Amino acid sequence: MMGFALYQAQQGEKHVSAKPLKGFGGAGVLEIVEDDHGSTFRGVYSVKFAGAVYVLDAFRKKSKKGSKTPQRDIDRIKKRLKAAEEHHKKWRLSQQKQDEK
Repeated sequence: MMGFALYQAQQGEKHVSAKPLKGFGGAGVLEIVEDDHGSTFRGVYSVKFAGAVYVLDAFRKKSKKGSKTPQRDIDRIKKRLKAAEEHHKKWRLSQQKQDEK
């Protein structure tokens, strides 16, 4: 399901199971939760940047109680979102330079 959700994001669509990740102010950072063989897996991705989908994290949920994402995971996602923003800015500038040629 996660792969299909990412495919839909690349097509400009949103998977029915994708939900905004709390703490990121809107629908730019989404989370997919999938159960498989008794384990729960989460995938977090961003659609904030035109023409790109950035996968920010994917992990197996270890806690047996509660659904809250641990703060260390939120911090890691925030760091990766910042890196994605920097990467996208550089990529966009390189695309503009190629268009000028």
